[in-house]
Amino acid sequence: MLRHKDFKKGYPLMNAINYTEIIKDQTKRALWSINNVMKCVPDKYWDKNYCKMPLWKHIYHTLHSLDIWYINPRKCSEPPFHIKDLNNLDVETDKKLSRSELKHYFQLIEKKINLYLDNITDDLLLTKPDNCEWTRFSLILAQHRHLHSHMGMLMGFIIVETGSWPRVIGLEGDIPTVDYSLYF
Repeated sequence: MLRHKDFKKGYPLMNAINYTEIIKDQTKRALWSINNVMKCVPDKYWDKNYCKMPLWKHIYHTLHSLDIWYINPRKCSEPPFHIKDLNNLDVETDKKLSRSELKHYFQLIEKKINLYLDNITDDLLLTKPDNCEWTRFSLILAQHRHLHSHMGMLMGFIIVETGSWPRVIGLEGDIPTVDYSLYF
């Protein structure tokens, strides 16, 4: 388990002793960052279309992918509010998701991923989950790629509209635990 006291200031992974510690740390940073980016979306842009889809749908697409693909896409279930194509950025749907619904969904995903990571070890990373054609490491890495691609798009939408850059956590930054500015 990573502990803050084990980190050299500015280099949190310097003392990492296995791959899963690094994955846990980077996932924690990525989840903190997407949560902060969601907080940075002004209400007046929540329903505004970007690339022909409302901003909230871009967020849902990103979270839905984390939920379904991070652990095992062949052994998962849709969230109770999901309808066909709600996550599909190429298909318009009549259903709308609120900020509070997506915040709650994010919290469920974060808890699910953290529980999964608490039980994963280096020797499991190159094994495949039940009925899945990809290794656990491939799924995790693919979701980091997907998450950051879409988080970059979301940040671009926010920056264009507000002129402010949402705060994200890099390799060297400490994860805020108290009040902080949402923006850099």
